[in-house]
Amino acid sequence: MGSFLLAVIYLIFISLGLPDSLLGSGWPRMQLDFGVPSSYAGFVSMTISFMTIISALLSPRLIRAVKTQWIVIVSIGLTILGLLGFSVSGSYWLLFAFAIPYGLGAGAIDSSVNHYVANNYSGAVMNFLHCFYGVGAVISPCIMSLALRLARWNEGYRWTAFLQTGILAVCILSLPLWKRGRSDEEEEEKESAGIGPTIRRPGVIYTLIAFFAYCSGEATCFLWVPSYFAGTKTGLSDEKIASFGALIFGGLMLGRLIAAFISSRLGDRKRIRIGIIVEMLGILLVLLPLKGYLIGAIGFLVVGIGMGPIYPAIQHMAPVNFGRKYSAAVIGLQMASAYVGSTAMPMVFGLLQHGIGIWIMPVYLTFFAVLNVAFLELTYRKLSRENGYRERIENNS
Repeated sequence: MGSFLLAVIYLIFISLGLPDSLLGSGWPRMQLDFGVPSSYAGFVSMTISFMTIISALLSPRLIRAVKTQWIVIVSIGLTILGLLGFSVSGSYWLLFAFAIPYGLGAGAIDSSVNHYVANNYSGAVMNFLHCFYGVGAVISPCIMSLALRLARWNEGYRWTAFLQTGILAVCILSLPLWKRGRSDEEEEEKESAGIGPTIRRPGVIYTLIAFFAYCSGEATCFLWVPSYFAGTKTGLSDEKIASFGALIFGGLMLGRLIAAFISSRLGDRKRIRIGIIVEMLGILLVLLPLKGYLIGAIGFLVVGIGMGPIYPAIQHMAPVNFGRKYSAAVIGLQMASAYVGSTAMPMVFGLLQHGIGIWIMPVYLTFFAVLNVAFLELTYRKLSRENGYRERIENNS
């Protein structure tokens, strides 16, 4: 039964990835239909992310009070509502109403399932889990591209909602598997620490800043990569531009797949450091002043590959770094910090590119990559002073 439950968890993360890349893929066409500036995508993205912050901050309490499987089912239901709402939106301002369930559905499911896997599975499983997130995030730009070719952008959201409904049905049918897979964990989760004591733990603030920086760069790519090609390259069709939304997600999926296979030989720290080096190489490719789009596309794919192992490695380290008692709150805080970055920084970039030009995107990504690695290294130094930390790392890497 354990393997069947793990398969369902992988499917859940496909569902988590499905909504994330639709706005970026469809926005070059959506903004024309709504008659708004390109930068207005940032406000919609900010609203979705703000609601995700709220649900992520509530997740430690939810995890103590509600079983993981019910958090998953309600959360997927909320994303379906948001997707269907986007599909019927005839005006830009209506998107904000449906951004509320769209965002609320993501935060709680992300925190609860990451907490469950970090405490019960290996680093390889965590990377495979986030690899399946990439599967979902790659599928949806393809759905949007097909919708733009055959119908309108609205159908891209509607078809994705139908796919989410199928995943929700599987999750409901899997409820007996969760009951058998829970064992003695419910009592342990009831005794887990809250946000107040957790945020005072050594190194927590640094890791939150690092997570903020990582997700600021990641979310900027999610939203603006298609617009980057629309603004810097000529002669590209709407369908081709929309398909570029899959580059980062495809890279994330590939990077996490590679990380899963090498996780037994490399600890979480080394995977993060190698990932950031690869990410910087990808940014350099994007910076090359070439007329065609191919090298830039390869560059963003490489950026995604480099980013791939960073997110799951940071989350997988939470129980080792801070202890199981604090891991639920740490992961909830990490998710909230991540979505603060996802909320504000794509919007900031939207305003920046509106005033300077979208060509500034690689420079923007470089800033957050440097910030990410700097605060992760500060986290390691802070934790290295804690008694027994080195021994725990050696036993769990």
